[in-house]
Amino acid sequence: MTAMSTAVGVFGRSQELSGRSHEQVVFCEDAKSGLKAIIAIHSTALGPALGGTRMYPYADEFAALEDVLRLSWGMSYKAAAAGVNLGGGKAVIIGDPATDKSEALFAAYARFVNGLGGRYVTAGDVGTNTDDLDVIGKYTAHVTGRSVAAGGSGDSARLTALGVFNAMRAGAESVWGTASLARRTVGVEGVGKVGRELITLLLADGAEVCASDVNDAALQRVSADHPSVRLLSTVAAAPVDVYAPCALGATLTPASAEAIEAKLICGAANNQLATADVEQALGRRGITWVPDFVANAGGLIQVGGELHGADPADVEADVTRIFDRCRDIIATARDAGIGTGAAANLFAERRLDGAI
Repeated sequence: MTAMSTAVGVFGRSQELSGRSHEQVVFCEDAKSGLKAIIAIHSTALGPALGGTRMYPYADEFAALEDVLRLSWGMSYKAAAAGVNLGGGKAVIIGDPATDKSEALFAAYARFVNGLGGRYVTAGDVGTNTDDLDVIGKYTAHVTGRSVAAGGSGDSARLTALGVFNAMRAGAESVWGTASLARRTVGVEGVGKVGRELITLLLADGAEVCASDVNDAALQRVSADHPSVRLLSTVAAAPVDVYAPCALGATLTPASAEAIEAKLICGAANNQLATADVEQALGRRGITWVPDFVANAGGLIQVGGELHGADPADVEADVTRIFDRCRDIIATARDAGIGTGAAANLFAERRLDGAI
C-alpha cells in the first residue's frame, strides 16, 4: 500500500468504498493463541451480517484492513443482489493457513464472534474450510458452512460454481444469443475447489476449457481428472471466448482490460475490478463483465439456507436463479446505457434502502 493509504484510518477507508459506511469494525487479538483478526460488519439492514473468514499471511495490518473492508462491503451488495435477507460482513485472520492453524486460535476467534451477539455470522473463505468451521462451531453458534456430520450444509464450492456457471450462461446468451457454452473456449484462472467444480460443469456443457494457477499441484489434479483441459501459464490474455477469474481479486486492471481477448468475463473471484474505471474500459472494447458479487452468490445462498433451515433442494433452485438475476441486470445495463456493475449496484441499493 502507498504511504497515503496507510495514513487513512478505518472511517476514511470505509467512506472511500462508497457512501455506505461500515457499521462496526472489530480488531481481535489473543496473545496466547497468536490470533490477530479483524471482523468488519458493513450492514445489518437486511439481517445479520454473514460472511466468510479469510486466513491469509497479509504483509501488514493495513493490507488486512483494506481487504476486510472491501470484502464486507461486497458481501452487503452480494446478499442484497441475491435477494436473501442477510447483511454483509467479513473477517480476516492474519496468518498462514498451512502452518498457523490451531484449535486454540479458532476458539479465541469464536469468542470474539460470540461477543458480537449474532450481528455477525461467519462461514468459510480463502484459507479456511469445513474442518475449521467445525472447530469454530464448538465455541460459537454463529457459524455456517460446517460439515454435514457437524450438522451443517457442507462445503459451498459446488453451489458457488453452479451459480457462476448460470451467471456465465446468462452472459453467453447476451453476447452470442444462446445460453449454452458448447464449443466456447473458457479460460479458468484459479483451480481451487470452486474452479475445479466450475470446470466440471463447463465440460459437461460442451465447452473447451483451459486453466491456469500459481499452484502446480492444483493444476495436476485438474489434468488428472480432466485430461482435455489445457494448462496455461495465464488465461487472462489468452485467445478465449470467456475469461473466468476464480482466484484472488483485482485481476481486472487498466492494463489487463486492454489485453483481454475474451468477449465475456464471469468468474468466482471477489472484487475483480482493481479500480472502478476498469469496467468502462472493458465496455469500450465491447467486453461484457458479469459482476462478481452477483455471479458468485451461490455459496452465500447455501450458507444462508443453512442458517434458516431451508430445504437443500430449494437452496439449489435459488442458486440456479442467478441466471435470471444476471439476465435482468445485463438487460437493465443495456437499456439504461450503464455498466453491468452499476446496474447490479442499483438493484442491491434499492433493496438496502427498502425500495424492493
